[in-house]
Amino acid sequence: MTRKFKNKYRVDTVRAKWWNYSNNGSYFVTICAKDRQHFFGEISDAKMELNEIGQIVVREWKRIAEIRPHIFLDEFVVMPNHFHGILIVDHGIDRRDVLPKRIYNGVHKKMSEISPNKNSISTAIRFFKRQTTIHARKINPQFAWQPRFYDVIIKNEKSFHNIRRYIKMNPAKWQRDRNKQKGLFF
Repeated sequence: MTRKFKNKYRVDTVRAKWWNYSNNGSYFVTICAKDRQHFFGEISDAKMELNEIGQIVVREWKRIAEIRPHIFLDEFVVMPNHFHGILIVDHGIDRRDVLPKRIYNGVHKKMSEISPNKNSISTAIRFFKRQTTIHARKINPQFAWQPRFYDVIIKNEKSFHNIRRYIKMNPAKWQRDRNKQKGLFF
């Protein structure tokens, strides 16, 4: 259902209203570049050739796990105009004992104060998108992400392995990918 907010139409979230996204679990996320622009590189011989912005995406994605001791990363791929990755939230493991203390002292204090839940995947994705945008705009001032992201709660091991395979095969299937062209994502 679409509603208006500040006299503009607003699309309701596709996220599961019954689920707390800071819960332990595995999540498949897809994030698109604004207007599906090819900001991250190109596919050549069924392999993704990252440009400088694509390399920033990889670096900032890996930083999620560096500064969030309860989040682990699994398979991910940067495509010319979008990104797929698996995030695993596990509050039973805390890596702060093995990481330098400086990473945690005051990291994005302002953002954590206004966040509804600092342990949610939304907060992690917001951090990722913000950091990527800051660095990418130094290379291309037009860089932007689409405002939202798409996620799937991975419910079982079979789905986990299917999604992992999908991510690995994504560059090889680029020529048939519906996301190759500019336009709406989901």
